[in-house]
Amino acid sequence: MVPVLGRYAGLLTASLLGLVVFGPLAVFLPLWSALTLGAVAAAGSGLALARIKTLTARCEKLSGEVDLLSRRLLKVETAAAKPPPESGEAALRAQIEELTVEFGLLSGIVRDLTTVVSTQDAEVASLKARPVPAPPAPFQPAPVPPEPIAAAPIQAAVPPPAFQRRVQEPPAPEPPASAPIPPRPIPPRPVQTRPIPPRPVRDPASEAEIIRAFEGDGLEIHLQPVVSLPQRKVVAYEALARLRIGGSSPAAPVEPETFLPVLERYGRTTELDRRMLQRASLVVRHLARRGSGTLLTYSLSPLSLFEPGLLRELGRTVAEDPSLAGLVIALPQASWRGLDAGQRGLLMPLRGRIGFSLDRPDDLRFDAVELAALGIGQVRVPAAMLLRPQAGGSLSDIAVEDTGPALARVGIRLVATGVADEADIPDLIDLDVPFAQGAAFAAPRPVRAEVLTAPPETPEPPTEPGPERRPFRSVLRRAV
Repeated sequence: MVPVLGRYAGLLTASLLGLVVFGPLAVFLPLWSALTLGAVAAAGSGLALARIKTLTARCEKLSGEVDLLSRRLLKVETAAAKPPPESGEAALRAQIEELTVEFGLLSGIVRDLTTVVSTQDAEVASLKARPVPAPPAPFQPAPVPPEPIAAAPIQAAVPPPAFQRRVQEPPAPEPPASAPIPPRPIPPRPVQTRPIPPRPVRDPASEAEIIRAFEGDGLEIHLQPVVSLPQRKVVAYEALARLRIGGSSPAAPVEPETFLPVLERYGRTTELDRRMLQRASLVVRHLARRGSGTLLTYSLSPLSLFEPGLLRELGRTVAEDPSLAGLVIALPQASWRGLDAGQRGLLMPLRGRIGFSLDRPDDLRFDAVELAALGIGQVRVPAAMLLRPQAGGSLSDIAVEDTGPALARVGIRLVATGVADEADIPDLIDLDVPFAQGAAFAAPRPVRAEVLTAPPETPEPPTEPGPERRPFRSVLRRAV
């Protein structure tokens, strides 16, 4: 009761005062008491309205704060139930790809170890299968031969049967115990060296015919298409050099394996590359005029890297003619690995203007990041090396079926060359090889003569000579 009375003490006090004051007034002055009660009622109603407005404002403020708290709680619940962002998924995928590559490397290492262990097991088995050698001489000692001085007269005096009987009669001497016989050393295993092929016999007459055909009109350019797998759509060409020996004879042109060694001995390989690049440029311009986006690859000789003039001339040509962007020059794997600073400086101006390719590989150990840094956009590998890597000792650090995807991740195309058997095509498709080239798709064909004929440049009209001013002395000399 005390808290309630204390809370409403003012109101009760005012009520008691009202009764004490207005009670007698209501008896003596009823009109004034009525007016006073009305005024008090009006004042009380005003105070009540003011309290109601204050309470309403406080309720609205509390409802706004509750609404704000509810929104914040909703945000917290939404954030807690929200799935992980896409960046986390991308990072997870990148980590999975890295782990996949590492697993591929480990699988290649395990495969190499398995091959080495199997080879060693085979060697151990072959060593066990060898016949046991005969026991050494100390365990079966032979009779001591007689002194040379005494042997001569005995052989001369005694007939042969008596001599044989005399040799067999004496007992075998005991081997000395103080001199142990050392064990026979095991000879080392001979190193299997690669046989050196016999050097071909040089024929001066045939070499002269090759040089004569090369200096004449015997050099031809043939094109072999590169197709996509499995659609077999032509996406590029390779320019191949052929030499027709004998002038206008109907003999088929010979391949580079026949005439290239002769040109190397005579130092004419750079001239061969220069002439082939000129004709390849004409073919690329012809393809560009037709609106074709196919590329044309030509394999440079490794010796051309040591001729700076050829690369500088090629750089000026491609800088002046943007239509040569479809030209691709290929170099062997050994040349790319052995580039020095000068050769890199000659190749860098060509990067971005024409394409680079790697061909004639020695093994399948390709560093995709390093190749992409050099600007290489194409890797050409023989199909036999991809299908049978163990036969030529060309094992890679990763599985063969992962070579194409690993190169494709950095924008490098893998091309299988020399596909001659139709049965190898499904195996190449299983290895994820995207492009292929070989006789199984199409044989090399010569380029038409009208393609190699460059359009004649329109000659500029000759300017008319202006009036020539001659000195007066020359006029006098002519007059005299």
